[in-house]
Amino acid sequence: MRISFSKIAIPTQGVVVIPVAEAAKKKATAKTSRAAGPQLGRTATLIDARTNGAVHRAIAAAAFSGKREKALNILAPGNGRLPRIVIVGLGDPASFDAVAAERVGAVIYDAVAGEPSATVVLEDIGADKTGSGALAASIAGGAQLKSYRFDKYRTKEDKDAKPKLKTLVIQCAKPTDATKAHRDVSAVVDGAFFTRDLVNEPANILYPESFAARAKELEGDGISVEVLAEPALRRLGMGALLGVGQGSARPSRVLIMRWNGARNKSEAPVALVGKGVCFDTGGISLKPPGGMWDMKWDMGGAGVVTGVMRTLARRKAKANVVGLCGLVENMPDGKAQRPGDVVTSMSGQTIEVQNTDAEGRLVLADVLWYAQQRFKPRAIVDLATLTGAIIAALSEFYAGLFSNDDDLANKLTAAGTAVGERLWRFPMGDDYDRDLKSLIADMKNIGGPRAGSITAAQFLKRFIKDTPWAHLDIAGVVWSEKGTALAAPGSTSYGVRLLNRFIADNFEK
Repeated sequence: MRISFSKIAIPTQGVVVIPVAEAAKKKATAKTSRAAGPQLGRTATLIDARTNGAVHRAIAAAAFSGKREKALNILAPGNGRLPRIVIVGLGDPASFDAVAAERVGAVIYDAVAGEPSATVVLEDIGADKTGSGALAASIAGGAQLKSYRFDKYRTKEDKDAKPKLKTLVIQCAKPTDATKAHRDVSAVVDGAFFTRDLVNEPANILYPESFAARAKELEGDGISVEVLAEPALRRLGMGALLGVGQGSARPSRVLIMRWNGARNKSEAPVALVGKGVCFDTGGISLKPPGGMWDMKWDMGGAGVVTGVMRTLARRKAKANVVGLCGLVENMPDGKAQRPGDVVTSMSGQTIEVQNTDAEGRLVLADVLWYAQQRFKPRAIVDLATLTGAIIAALSEFYAGLFSNDDDLANKLTAAGTAVGERLWRFPMGDDYDRDLKSLIADMKNIGGPRAGSITAAQFLKRFIKDTPWAHLDIAGVVWSEKGTALAAPGSTSYGVRLLNRFIADNFEK
């Protein structure tokens, strides 16, 4: 889909989308109130006049108030030059921000996806700044995010079910500003799409070696990509990570991606670490068969880290960032590790593996240690589809946040709020850490039956030195069977926009 921005003019053909702000409620009596019709801008009013009042009549007949994300279709209006007009509600102009604009953009895409082209007439309405370049770019970004489809394996599909939209023109007051702002928005979309492509792939196509091979594409964006194979991992002493993958026919890998965009190339980087379990059967602690097919997306954290790296490179982020992913498969082969086995991590700490389905933390333990030892990062953030307990606690509405540093936690929370990818911070402490005590090793890899997300974070904390660190448990938000406001069913790419904003706000100069 090609997106462009232009000055506001009355469209003479094709489908036209008119975003309208919700009118303030007006008092009708001392006890009741009524909502007036939505506000129409100058150009929308002219379109209404040229269609013999079709817009006003439709709004009145449908009692359309301009509520945010609601749409009203007007077929063959007035003089017949326009096949369709779509009125889309912006809601209260005072609260219309970038997050709201993205969601409105997604609504617009859904409304016109069946058309070859469409024009959006985006006007300043009252005190609102809807026509500003940044918000116009956000609307475009929302439309792009919603346009994603993963259909490469479909051989039969109704042609009428496929989107036809090739061109979307957004008219606004400041098209030059919008075009400039959209460059960074497009970089975020590129990263999100790369993540979605990775996470949506089936495990027979995407496994540690092929994941690493795909990441090599990022070299074309200016990212340095390095892949550590099993001999190197053994030399480094990554016994925890290698133990997870020893039952698989697919060898494990560690992926390292470096973007040095800061003026000072030697400045300590921000480190992003992703769990990349390309398929998780649970190992010998086998998962129930129902829903096991979903475990292809247990590499969601690694997918997000890889997508973020693409975004940073494509928008030329002025920061040094290193992304590391531990890539494994967890399979129940005769060589697989057993419950009760003891492994030695790269840190030298020993771990009793009481449950082989608590494997992601073993992978992260070694990669977190390696990241600190080699890169001496100024901050480290890991992302992992780590626990079912986080889904029980937060459902699909928030990701869990755990941290040893209040300032880092606050910055991540703020970034998530700014882009609509919300975080909820959980407590940590010695009371939870005691649950990891093992009878025969330095620790065991599971706690008790309660607070499973917290004890998992406590486990990871044992592999953090003095570095400011945050762990994001994203198990409930990286995949959606029904889709989200900005994503079709499947991978949501949650985390790409959050981490991009986090780095932009706090580490770029």
